[in-house]
Amino acid sequence: MYPNSLRNLIESFKLLPGIGEKSAERMAFYVLGLDSEKVSFFSESLNEVKNKIKKCPICNNITEEEQCSICSDESRNKDYLCILEDVKNIFMFEKIGNYHGYYHVLDSLIDPLEGINPEDIGLEKLLKRIKENSFKEVIIAIKPSIEGETTGLYIKKLLEGMNVKVTRIASGIPIGAEFEYIDSITLERAFNDRKEL
Repeated sequence: MYPNSLRNLIESFKLLPGIGEKSAERMAFYVLGLDSEKVSFFSESLNEVKNKIKKCPICNNITEEEQCSICSDESRNKDYLCILEDVKNIFMFEKIGNYHGYYHVLDSLIDPLEGINPEDIGLEKLLKRIKENSFKEVIIAIKPSIEGETTGLYIKKLLEGMNVKVTRIASGIPIGAEFEYIDSITLERAFNDRKEL
């Protein structure tokens, strides 16, 4: 019932995560009400992000330059390398502001059920980077899932004998959580990672 151009815009919005038919229709009609200048800016922004953004060849972060701003920042602490599973996590850590080392983003997590094996997640690039630098500590900051645990343990095994400390971020019970709603794996991890008061 919609004109083709509007239907195409609705279908385009539905490609976004968490956007269903109703939300897509609402956004499409909102765009119809915008002035041409704002629509042009929106359109150009979409094209630019696809054409200008690329992976940093060192850490897999996103950048418009030859290397990302973090890898090119000489003032960062060269002793620490934090391994992440997603580029978005870099921005989360940077917002917190208490970590000043370097990052490395994996291509994925090991998941044999999905056909993702150790050779598919970019570990050779990670190992080469660790061998070529003098990191004192590698921090594994990936989600506490079966895939995350498998990947973390695999990386730890690869780094054995390389004279680098391997740690993982703590995980456990969130503040304000009710014990009755906490799964056994989270409770076990929280118990095992307990700290002295």
